[in-house]
Amino acid sequence: MTYALPATAAPTPTDPLAYFGPIIAPRTAANMEVLPYELFSLEPQTPTIGAEISGIRLGGDLSDEVMAELRRALIEWKVLFFRDQNIERADHRAFAEAWGALEQHPFYRYTQPGQSDVDVATLAKDAAAVGAENIWHNDVTWHEFPSFAAVLRAIEIPAVGGDTLWADTGAAYDLLPDDIKARIDHLEAEHDWITSFGSGMPQDAIDTLRPNFPPVHHPVVRVIPETGRRVLFVNVAFTQRILGVSKEESNELLRLLYRHLMRPELQVRLRWKPNTIAFWDNRTCQHYASSDYYPARRVMERISIVGDKPVGLSR
Repeated sequence: MTYALPATAAPTPTDPLAYFGPIIAPRTAANMEVLPYELFSLEPQTPTIGAEISGIRLGGDLSDEVMAELRRALIEWKVLFFRDQNIERADHRAFAEAWGALEQHPFYRYTQPGQSDVDVATLAKDAAAVGAENIWHNDVTWHEFPSFAAVLRAIEIPAVGGDTLWADTGAAYDLLPDDIKARIDHLEAEHDWITSFGSGMPQDAIDTLRPNFPPVHHPVVRVIPETGRRVLFVNVAFTQRILGVSKEESNELLRLLYRHLMRPELQVRLRWKPNTIAFWDNRTCQHYASSDYYPARRVMERISIVGDKPVGLSR
């Protein structure tokens, strides 16, 4: 165990798994100008990730100026929370459409019967359909074009429990020792759905879907085009292995990165209330839905936005 001595500036951990003391990362890329928000109120929830926005109603009628500030806030804080959003499904969809094309989840027909359209999906969990999203992940990284973002609204919430957590993958990268960065900067990893969604599907469904959704390769370190920010882009739900290294080294690196991402200093936690909305950048954070409310009922409405092909560091 490494013991941190008091210091005026936070040291860079030499071993991210055997360290305690100040764990401080920059919130943004070095070249991003941090400006005040003038068209709504923004309250940070942690030093690097998560901010609550108040003073606006979500829907399709937001001005270009408000949208520009929201885009800046999303890049700066990675996940935005909006309380008391008593909106209709049409408003929910219109807000998502303002950010890009909407995404049809190809597996909803098996995991959420009757919800195969590109629309707001109702995700109901209770004693009969238990919550099983309690695993750290970026959405659909098994796709060539993983989601850009998702908009999730709480409809019915347990009296206690059912929180969601997000982890800042840019801060996680920044806090890695230089030797670990050097090892992973130019590596790629294989992502697949077969060990997650596929585990509960009938074989004929797997056979039908497999040709359209083969394993894909993405950079371990993704570069966000708007800012040049480097983020970790591997997750325990869908990443199968790191390519170009031995199985043993792949397992070692993935274990290290996953454990590093589990540090609370890299995370924000949301306690839901009805009509709370979370809107997150799927490129720059992972999320985890705490499944601690069984057999109570938890109902959410969600829609996702199509992303682009992840780009890594140039050699």
